[in-house]
Amino acid sequence: MTPECEELGAKTAVTAVCAGGLMNEATRSRAAMADKDMRDIRHSLQGDGYAYARLIGRYQNKVAARMRRFAGNAGDHEELVQEVFVQAFRSLASYRGEAPFEHWLATISTRVGYGFWKNLSRERSTHWVPIEDLDQLAVTEPHEIDPKWAADILYRLMDKLPPRDRLVLLLRYVEEHSVQETADLTGWTQTMVKVQSWRARQKLKKLFQESGLEV
Repeated sequence: MTPECEELGAKTAVTAVCAGGLMNEATRSRAAMADKDMRDIRHSLQGDGYAYARLIGRYQNKVAARMRRFAGNAGDHEELVQEVFVQAFRSLASYRGEAPFEHWLATISTRVGYGFWKNLSRERSTHWVPIEDLDQLAVTEPHEIDPKWAADILYRLMDKLPPRDRLVLLLRYVEEHSVQETADLTGWTQTMVKVQSWRARQKLKKLFQESGLEV
């Protein structure tokens, strides 16, 4: 291991990338970030509120962008972002630096978003997409379709699915996580991810067919 790696410390997530002895600029940047995170985490656990504020400032935009996939309403979105950082703080002592802090936060945000969807599904039993939107989508040439408009219809159709199905479709096909990454984020087995993905795709396909759209 190079002196640079030793200086960064063996306890951070950078250990693996240092093993080769040569770090490029991108790796140096990741290593420096990992070192900052670990330092602020240690200080946060020692009661330094400013240290945790630095962690929030470092990752707030990324967490906020991700939580918009779970809640479009501004009020709900803000509460979800806050809840992610509250839960992260409560679990901070369990972080060991074996993966980047950002990945650890993604796991928490997945859990928070999934919980929000489950609570929401208990409160409302019906979801709808205006029939005129479906009719227009069915007769419009693909190259003429506004991507944002089509995505909105897709999300509204997904909104009719159970939370578990929506979650696996979001992780696998919207955020494009691998089966292993999806398993890590959800706590499911890889087999469960594959089965759930297949079931969710079939349910979404059925929704499209019932709406008169081609799949």
